Amino acid sequence: MIVKEFYDHKHVTKPGELLSRLKAFSWLSSPQLTGLASELNVVEFKRHQVVLDEIELSTGANILLSGVAKISCLDAHSQRVTLALLAPGPIPEFPSQFGSSWRFQCEAYSDCRLGSVSWDRFDAITLNAPQTAFREFHQNNLKLWYRLLTRGSSFLRLGVYERLGMTLLELCSDFGVEESRGTLLRVAFSHKDLANLVGASRPRVTEHLAQLERDHMVSRQGRQLIVRASQLRHSMSMRGPMPLLKRPNMDLTATRERWCASG
Repeated sequence: MIVKEFYDHKHVTKPGELLSRLKAFSWLSSPQLTGLASELNVVEFKRHQVVLDEIELSTGANILLSGVAKISCLDAHSQRVTLALLAPGPIPEFPSQFGSSWRFQCEAYSDCRLGSVSWDRFDAITLNAPQTAFREFHQNNLKLWYRLLTRGSSFLRLGVYERLGMTLLELCSDFGVEESRGTLLRVAFSHKDLANLVGASRPRVTEHLAQLERDHMVSRQGRQLIVRASQLRHSMSMRGPMPLLKRPNMDLTATRERWCASG
């Protein structure tokens, strides 16, 4: 669950402790965690600050140690929109030498802390890690791109309800904690950000959220949402074939090596 990775660590200051709480690094031994922590260049960012620009997203291993970040870009009208919300863990890589008029960037959604290290140093520290560990680490990249594909592809012809449902289930996976009422999203996400993720207008997303409340799929606790994830998943499946809502198990062991070779 995201509780330890997101909330408990707000009082933790040592990079080693923060790394040890991240599931993506559970495969590292204690000496490797200590070594990685000592190599990290740690920088703190305030809400709305740019954490990584388009070029920096393709350079080195970048790890969100605490807080929440988001990936955004410019749309066709030069308005900045949210593409993904990131919980603590590895920040997905972009292809090397990547640059475009869309100006992708990683921003601080809340006050957060970033640790960065070169891939050479990362490889040296984790040299003896098992092959399956690297595959798990690079699955993080696949998760982002797969979600964007299934949410944003016009070929899938998904309606606003389906895209909103997928988005809420994604947020449950990354930011949710199970309780008796359902899955509580521990971060209060704005309707504007949900609309960006869904690819719809804010009024349309608000309308569908209200319908989900009437259908008892979603309830509120102040500004936070509580999602009945299993019921929502079942409801979506009844409306027709749906993409996988969990990341596919694909071998990404050589992902970074292939990118580097083609760069």
